[in-house]
Amino acid sequence: MTMSGCDNPAMNYQSAGVSIDRGNETVARIKPWVEKTRRPEQMGGIGGFGGLFQLDTAKYRQPVLVSGTDGVGTKLAVAHQAAIHNTIGIDGVAMCVNDILVSGAEPLFFLDYLATGILEPEVAEAVVAGVAEGCCQAGCALIGGETAEMPGFYRPGEYDLAGFAVGVVEKEEIIDGKRIAAGDVMIGIASSGLHSNGFSLTRKIVFEKAGLKLTDRVPEWAGTVAEELLTPTRIYVKLVLELLAKSKKGGPLIKGMSHITGGGLLENPNRVLPKGLDLQLEWGSWPVLPVFSWLQKEGNVKTMEMLRTYNMGIGFCFFVAADQAAEFQKELGAAGEKSWILGQVIPAGGDSAAAGGRQVVVANLPQE
Repeated sequence: MTMSGCDNPAMNYQSAGVSIDRGNETVARIKPWVEKTRRPEQMGGIGGFGGLFQLDTAKYRQPVLVSGTDGVGTKLAVAHQAAIHNTIGIDGVAMCVNDILVSGAEPLFFLDYLATGILEPEVAEAVVAGVAEGCCQAGCALIGGETAEMPGFYRPGEYDLAGFAVGVVEKEEIIDGKRIAAGDVMIGIASSGLHSNGFSLTRKIVFEKAGLKLTDRVPEWAGTVAEELLTPTRIYVKLVLELLAKSKKGGPLIKGMSHITGGGLLENPNRVLPKGLDLQLEWGSWPVLPVFSWLQKEGNVKTMEMLRTYNMGIGFCFFVAADQAAEFQKELGAAGEKSWILGQVIPAGGDSAAAGGRQVVVANLPQE
């Protein structure tokens, strides 16, 4: 039976929940933020089908591109709950650029992917403003991205954020850990807090076990629960690139680096160790931030589980020769950074040796 026009109203994309007008408004809102991140090599602007970036090949003899992609994880749930959207983009950038930095790469450009159920242009603008701030901190250009509106897929007020970074390093200057030898030490510098890892456990402890609200305050923390949990991930790019430049000019040789991200201090430093070597991490050699001590006590979490889940106050690490450690720490101090010798590279032994090494063993663990 054929329906009349009244019984069968015409449908369009808007009636399905997707608004092209909201998408256009979002693009207009984010353009000024994107422009803040422009680099000389960038060609054109946002709105095309692809972002254009002309690599300065005269600057490199054998340029190697290094790429990384990541998301923000369930830290997003806290941002949704708190309705604070202007810092989560910094995390999105940090998780990517800190990873490619480990190879010695200078981040060149970044692309973001923002997906939501119903696009709210003002929220999208706040998120991208954070992305732009992260790119400015990293010195890279935000050359494009995607904003996807998918009604029925995400709950109202929710969105997901992921990103993709590309950097460049001279082939002969790639930092890959191959020079690391037994006797070398690992030096760590501070994180800003939780960064963007362990939030599934964190939220369970904070909201379910402790029953805290976002506006509550924990005496050991500097601000509210929301402020502590949403503190952006530190971006280490400019500091590390300066240290690498000094290393090239005869300063302490940086043999390897590690971004302390998912997997914490147990599952990240070992990723750059050569076979047959372990890292002996000295528990107690650095100050654990109050947020981690509180989470461990409140959640009754074992120390090894904490080390496997969180950065524990250390966001980035360097491997250097033991006889150059003091000079390297002096350079870090001149840059305004506190640093700690966290452990030493040792020959793998026992089961670790049989498995090829590359494990983190922890000394001086407290009895639990």
